Amino acid sequence: MSKDAAATRLLLVRAARHRFAFDGYKATTVRDIASDAGVNVALINRYFGSKEGLFRACLDRVVQDLGVEQPVERGLERALAGLVSHVVRAPTDDDSLQLMLLLRSSGDDGADAIRRETLRRYAERLATAVGGEVTEELLVRAEIALSVVLGMTMLRRSTAVEPLASADDDLVARALDDALRALLAPSR
Repeated sequence: MSKDAAATRLLLVRAARHRFAFDGYKATTVRDIASDAGVNVALINRYFGSKEGLFRACLDRVVQDLGVEQPVERGLERALAGLVSHVVRAPTDDDSLQLMLLLRSSGDDGADAIRRETLRRYAERLATAVGGEVTEELLVRAEIALSVVLGMTMLRRSTAVEPLASADDDLVARALDDALRALLAPSR
């Protein structure tokens, strides 16, 4: 893919992520997204196949930004360090959009299926990173850990609930590490 095509794809994903997060999947049109990106609407079908394909690309981008698609480094310590570091020390304004994409009801069965698939894939990668055999229990624990991370991010960044929003990063990191460790450490 050429640099121009890659740049256009990125523009479309950014515009779509913003529209989907604020307007919702159902209310967002491909014309709105193309207009926001400053490109011809036909490029959405060319690069993504459909509005649903573009939504999937937005969620894939969320997964990439969270580091989930990178090679799995096994071990509880590495998994926790990477997750805690991203959530506590490296949030961006885009994290709020990402969170809204993951949590906002779309009113569309296809978009909701893509969202569930993305969250499930993230939990599977987290369970794999923790190491050992990926069992149903470990997947449930990874999904609970994911809900802790999403909830903490929402309270701290999106809704700015105090005292969590202004709490010292090290304090939040220690508490989050403790919670995730309790969920993901091998059963006693």
